[in-house]
Amino acid sequence: LKVNKAYVLPAARLPLSSHRTHAPAVTTMKGSLILIALISLASSASAFVVAPRAARWALPALRAEEEDASDFVGAEAVSALTKDVKTVFTLEDVHKILPHRYPFALIDKVIEYVPGKSAVGVKAISFNEPQFMGHFPERPIMPGVMQIEALAQLAGIVCLQMEGAEPGAVFFFAAVDGVKWKRPVVPGDQLVMEVEIKSWKSKFGIAKASGKGYVDGKLAVDVGSMTFALAK
Repeated sequence: LKVNKAYVLPAARLPLSSHRTHAPAVTTMKGSLILIALISLASSASAFVVAPRAARWALPALRAEEEDASDFVGAEAVSALTKDVKTVFTLEDVHKILPHRYPFALIDKVIEYVPGKSAVGVKAISFNEPQFMGHFPERPIMPGVMQIEALAQLAGIVCLQMEGAEPGAVFFFAAVDGVKWKRPVVPGDQLVMEVEIKSWKSKFGIAKASGKGYVDGKLAVDVGSMTFALAK
């Protein structure tokens, strides 16, 4: 605290009157009171500054909670997203066409089918499948070769119902070209696949097809060409 020199007189010049004798003490007391008032005012001002800042920090959290609540749609609404998707071949129907069985039956159902031309099928990926015990224990990923196999089985559903073939027949891979993987396929995903038959030579039992697989609308695997041959 700086005391104004104008209020403090040298002792030698102080009058002898009693009320003048205590003037410096009174002046000092006034200065102390002013200092206390200034400190109190500063404390009050800081309280006014901190409170709005704390409120600003709390607002984003409140808004996030409101957004989370508004984003919740529930199981019924999510399930209804696929209400217009029709099943053409059930799992039982697929087993009547393909010879594959557990643990290598990779088509759960067919939802679109154009005889002799194309098909769309679904494979639900589950952690209970045996390949995830080793691929990989800490990060389960559907092996890329199994994704190609699933596409081949979907193509087989089309080919084994064409002229010159019979449901339940065994067919072999002859070639695969132009394979690209775009993202991992993991347990919990639904691999939605489509295949297109490019050629079918019934005399020799040889077919060529292309295929793609999607997860959540994003391309996961793309096969430019697959060649199959019916077992003789």
